Amino acid sequence: MTRIRAAITGVGGYVPEYILTNQELETMVDTSDEWITTRTGIKERRILKGENQGVSVLGIAAVKDMLAKTGTDPKEIDCVIFATVTADMTFPATANIVASAVGATNAFSFDMGAACSGFLYGLSAGASYIQSGMYKKVVVIGGDKMSAIMDYSDRTTCIIFGDGAGCVLLEPTTEEVGVMDSILKSDGAGEAYLHMKAGGSRMPASHETVDKRQHFVYQEGSAVFKFAVTNMADVSAQLATRNNLNADNINWLVPHQANKRIIDATAQRVGITEDKVMMNIERYGNTTAGTIPLLLWDYEKQLKKGDNLLLAAFGGGFTWGAVYVKWAYNS
Repeated sequence: MTRIRAAITGVGGYVPEYILTNQELETMVDTSDEWITTRTGIKERRILKGENQGVSVLGIAAVKDMLAKTGTDPKEIDCVIFATVTADMTFPATANIVASAVGATNAFSFDMGAACSGFLYGLSAGASYIQSGMYKKVVVIGGDKMSAIMDYSDRTTCIIFGDGAGCVLLEPTTEEVGVMDSILKSDGAGEAYLHMKAGGSRMPASHETVDKRQHFVYQEGSAVFKFAVTNMADVSAQLATRNNLNADNINWLVPHQANKRIIDATAQRVGITEDKVMMNIERYGNTTAGTIPLLLWDYEKQLKKGDNLLLAAFGGGFTWGAVYVKWAYNS
C-alpha cells in the first residue's frame, strides 16, 4: 500500500510595517543596543499598531500571501489551525476569524496554544489529518502579537519579542517528501518560569490584576535559557539520530528564534555549521509561534526539492520539539 505523506506545498508570511529598533528601546527602558545584541542577537522587531488590530490581522495577511502564491482556491481548504497564545479574544478561536476572512468557508478551524512550540504542534496535527486521508488541504498558521502582552517597562522581556505570522499549506503526496518524523514534548513544571499570571479562569481580569500589571509576560530568563538550551538541542539530536541525519545530509536547521545563543547551542549539538542555520532574529526578534514559519517564508527561494530540514523549538509550558521535513518543491 502506498504511503501518504503531508507535503508543504506553499508558504506565506507577514510582518507589520512598524520597526521597533534597539535605539528606540534605549529611550524606553534602561538598556543599550550593545547589551541587547550581545545577549540575544536582536537588532529590531516589528510591532502591529492601530486600534482593534489583533493577531488575526497578521494571520489573514499571511494566508492571503500563501493563497496568492500557490493559486489555491480557499473554498478547497479543509482545515485551518492557528498556533498562537495571543488570540484576538478568549472565544471565538482566531482561526475561525481568519478562515472566514480569507474565504475558507468549507474549512473547520481551531487554535492551538503551545507558545513558541505551537507551530510544530500544529504542523504535526495538520500532517496527521493529511496522512490519515481525512483531508486534502490543511493550512497551519503560527503567529503572535506579543506586543499586546508586553510590559515595555520591563527590560528583561520587552527587548525580546515582536509581532508576526507565517503559514504553510499541507497537501498529500506519495513521494518521499513532506513531514517525515517528529518528536514533541511538554512539562507543566515549567509554568513557574514562564507564564502570564492573569487573564485566564484561575485569575480573571480585575481592577486589581491590572493595577498589579499581571497581564504581561513573566519570565525567569536564566532558568528558561538553561531548559531551552538543553531540551531543544537534545530533541533535535534525538530526531536526527533516529532518521540518520547528520551534518552532511541536513541542508537546513530551522530553529525557533528566541535567542542566538540557544540557536548556536542547538546547531553545535547536531554538528551543523552556521551557513546551514536559518536566522532572522536580528530583524524580527521572537515572534513566538511565528518564528519558524517566518523563517520558511524568508528562505523559501533558497530551498530545493529534497532538502532535509530539521525544525526545532522550545517554549512556555514548557513545550518543545523537533520535526523532520523533506522539502517538496523548487521555488
